[in-house]
Amino acid sequence: MKGVVRPRSLLVLLAALALAFLTVFAPRATAETSVSAVARALRDSPVYVDPAASAQLSRADAHTLQERIEKADKPLFVAVLPADYPTADLFTSLRTATGITGLYAIRLGDRLDARADSSVLPRTAVRNLVTSVQGESDAKAQLDDFTDRALANMGGSAPASWSGSSGSGGGGVSTSALVTVGVVLVAGGAGTYALVRRSRRRHEEERRAALERLRVVVDEDITAFGEELDRLDFHPAEPGADDAMRADYEHALDAYDRAKTAMAAAAAPEDVTPVTQALEDGRFSLARLAARRERKPLPERRPPCFFDPRHGPSVADATWTPPGGATREVPVCAADATRLADGRDPVIREVDSDYGRRPYWEAGPAYGPWAGGYFGGGLLPGLLVGTMLGGLMSAPAYGADYGTGYGDFTGSGYDGGDVSGADFDSGDFGGGFGDGGGGGDFGGGGGGDFGGGF
Repeated sequence: MKGVVRPRSLLVLLAALALAFLTVFAPRATAETSVSAVARALRDSPVYVDPAASAQLSRADAHTLQERIEKADKPLFVAVLPADYPTADLFTSLRTATGITGLYAIRLGDRLDARADSSVLPRTAVRNLVTSVQGESDAKAQLDDFTDRALANMGGSAPASWSGSSGSGGGGVSTSALVTVGVVLVAGGAGTYALVRRSRRRHEEERRAALERLRVVVDEDITAFGEELDRLDFHPAEPGADDAMRADYEHALDAYDRAKTAMAAAAAPEDVTPVTQALEDGRFSLARLAARRERKPLPERRPPCFFDPRHGPSVADATWTPPGGATREVPVCAADATRLADGRDPVIREVDSDYGRRPYWEAGPAYGPWAGGYFGGGLLPGLLVGTMLGGLMSAPAYGADYGTGYGDFTGSGYDGGDVSGADFDSGDFGGGFGDGGGGGDFGGGGGGDFGGGF
């Protein structure tokens, strides 16, 4: 009869309902927590919170963090996972599965670690960022602090797969808005043109002022290097001089001449970078010459002393915490290494700024080209993380104002957010979780497993 459910049909219906119930409510830990599942989620959104770790970060807090990252338009990926999550090769596997160049941070239980493609953020900078937030037990506070500092220093752009990666907070521009803009442009065309010209003049005046401020500092550097050449008192024909010594001395003289010539021709702030590059090169030649004359082992090529490049090539890396800043490792000369070991302050290079004499890393954007010549090759971002100059140099507009290439702030190769698949340097993502803050994969043990340190 119509409307009557036969017993067999009822059994089929009950079986289907039971299957649906089991499918919905059965434990799904394996599917939800697999690296592939995490990678799929991160391709769609910058923040992933595992169901088993939902107590660490609420849905509302995760959404707020997601919006902050998307608005910044940076390729920062954050995953919150349970403490017992498998850790063998975790970062490498996640980066491979995601296939997107970026900075990857993982909160595992109450621990945080991170890795990044070097084109987005150098390994030293990653390590300093992680170290700066260690000890924060609250997941929200730790991830907020890490995100704020990372976004201020990393390069690259968000992947196109994020719906909010444009940072506009919405999709598209309304027709009424376009009409309004059009009316404003037509009505105020002449005024807008005048404002643009005035802005351009002011911009050029600021660049000229920055160059003049740099001239004072660079002239001091060139003079100091010339005095070092004089104090060396080397004569190519002196007893004991050989061809290697003469080559080092000639190279130092050439560097001195290159620096003076480049500074005399400098027409913009970014023209200062080759000057300080030449001075760094010349000081290293003098260090080699001094070692040869004293019959000592030749020094390795190291960056100059972070606190004042006029101190010459560094001899070691030392841990240093600036007032109100994060702890980081910096290259130091022998004298400053001794001062730090004794608990004293290093001798810091101070320069003129709008606020008086300040350390160069807190003196404004003009000093980026100067510092970039001394600390190139990807070193500078890690040294300047958390400082005024570091934050300014990581901003997209900085390159247009003061040039680019000061230590790979913007990266090279695949830009952040690019889909590179498995084409990345696995060394950027290897090691053990928590082994010194961003130095390797999870754990500190061998092979990327949890092992040492916990």
